Amino acid sequence: MDARKMKMIRSGVFYLFVLLFLFFIMLPFIWQFLTSIKPLSEISSIPAKWLPSKINIQFYFNVFEKHPFARYLLNSFVVAFITTILSILIGASASYALARLRFKGKKILLMAILSISMFPTISTVSPLFLILKNLGLLNTYAGLIIPYITFALPLSIWLLTNFFSQLPKGIEEAAIIDGCSRFQIFFKIMLPLIKPATFSVALLVFINSWNEYIYGLTFMTDDNMRTVPVGIALFPSNYELPWGDMAAASIVVTVPLIVLVLIFQKKIIAGLTTGGVKE
Repeated sequence: MDARKMKMIRSGVFYLFVLLFLFFIMLPFIWQFLTSIKPLSEISSIPAKWLPSKINIQFYFNVFEKHPFARYLLNSFVVAFITTILSILIGASASYALARLRFKGKKILLMAILSISMFPTISTVSPLFLILKNLGLLNTYAGLIIPYITFALPLSIWLLTNFFSQLPKGIEEAAIIDGCSRFQIFFKIMLPLIKPATFSVALLVFINSWNEYIYGLTFMTDDNMRTVPVGIALFPSNYELPWGDMAAASIVVTVPLIVLVLIFQKKIIAGLTTGGVKE
């Protein structure tokens, strides 16, 4: 067997493995989608049927007709968007200072920042609830945004500090010679240089905020202020478990995230590879 045929066989095996791996990853999403378009009688049929006998989209109408799902989507978007913007602005500023300034205890500070994100979410619910209640922030956007930022900032700072550290210091020295201030260097030079990395971190923060459940359940008791994960979890009633509605809702919630990844995939890949080679 010549080298060309061996190369073709290896390529075929590789792509077959990739397809199987992708199918394994996508299997829960595929199953949810198929469940969302099945007739009600086929959802819990035994043995389970993969493909529906006919297409049924009534569950998608039920999601918006039986529940204030549009309001849930708006709440999740507002909270996740504002959390992402503030986390990136604050985190980028702190990261630049940590990457460029020299001061005692910098490594200890970085480790302390990272350790904050290691606290289990459930262990902070009670004290945060009492604080937000005393401040009158329950059932408000700020009541979710502030706790989300506290847990998004460590991730943003830790990742962006690494990216800033990889940038050559000669760029800043040249800008200082040209008369730029520190603020001008940061906003006009450094931030544009790490734009791909910023997109990657922003997407991670947005997804984490979009999918967060415990804080949303605890701090938002008003139905009109609930976020999407909490709203879907509360679909079941005492006498009904609407699998079709829940499957349709999960598809509606997941599609925006997939669209975001597809739109910014080039920037995300560039951000993930930024700093991979140290000069």
